[in-house]
Amino acid sequence: MAKVRPFLGSEHPPVEKAKARFHVLPVPMELSVSYGSGTDKGPAAILEASDQLEAYEGGFYPCEGGIYTAPMIQPTAAKAKDPEAWLQRIEKAVGEALDCGAYPVLLGGEHTVTLGALRAYQARGEKIGIVHFDAHADLRDTYEGSPLSHACVLRRCHELGFPVAQFGTRAYCEDEASYRAAHQRTLFAADAEQLALKGPPTPLLPKSFPKKVYVTFDVDGLDPAIMPATGTPVPGGLMWYSALFILREIAATHDIVGCDVVELAPIKGLHHADFTAAKLVQKLMALMP
Repeated sequence: MAKVRPFLGSEHPPVEKAKARFHVLPVPMELSVSYGSGTDKGPAAILEASDQLEAYEGGFYPCEGGIYTAPMIQPTAAKAKDPEAWLQRIEKAVGEALDCGAYPVLLGGEHTVTLGALRAYQARGEKIGIVHFDAHADLRDTYEGSPLSHACVLRRCHELGFPVAQFGTRAYCEDEASYRAAHQRTLFAADAEQLALKGPPTPLLPKSFPKKVYVTFDVDGLDPAIMPATGTPVPGGLMWYSALFILREIAATHDIVGCDVVELAPIKGLHHADFTAAKLVQKLMALMP
């Protein structure tokens, strides 16, 4: 296994797996990206940028409980093109975090990694909801011939039985719109245009939504002005403090029990995007109970 730089290692010495509050799981999966590439380099870029973070965050030190950063989560070279092999490795790593009583924090990689994480929660009978930030709905049944494309991942997760709330979406096809309409009781959406014109809904999540939530944050949910380093940028996205406001409001009424930050495709020399992704990871960790 390749050695990796520990998340926030400049501020917190790494902690062994069994004792850590957070398991940071880098997953350099890139099999189905459909425009710009480079998400396989996202995890390493986030880990490197994390060295520039301050340990003091939001009035306290959220990572004092300890961080374990796993080696890169990936299958053998012989299975490197097999999405199921990736998902099995991810499910195993997330399952180990849950069994340790830790919070899993995944660093993508393409968005498909989320499915592996949610399979681990399902296998343990966890009743959770998914809070999804993204430019895209990711609700296609198949895309470019694959049901395990990054463009299908939230549909696959929803089919596992988890309700989904989407924030910042602004690019989706007719099939995705139809799927949303057919599942209004368990699939809720606050599209970017709605958020811009009306502001966030009140309450942000319906009463029926589970108390425990998993946050999956595709960085293209942010506006390209602050997050240009992603394969499918779409104008009109969330700005930094708008995204944080939504996250804080959710954390005030629900327990964030795991998260992923995905689809960072680093641009050489453009450090601010990598740092923004690392900062987002830290913010999510700070919001966990």
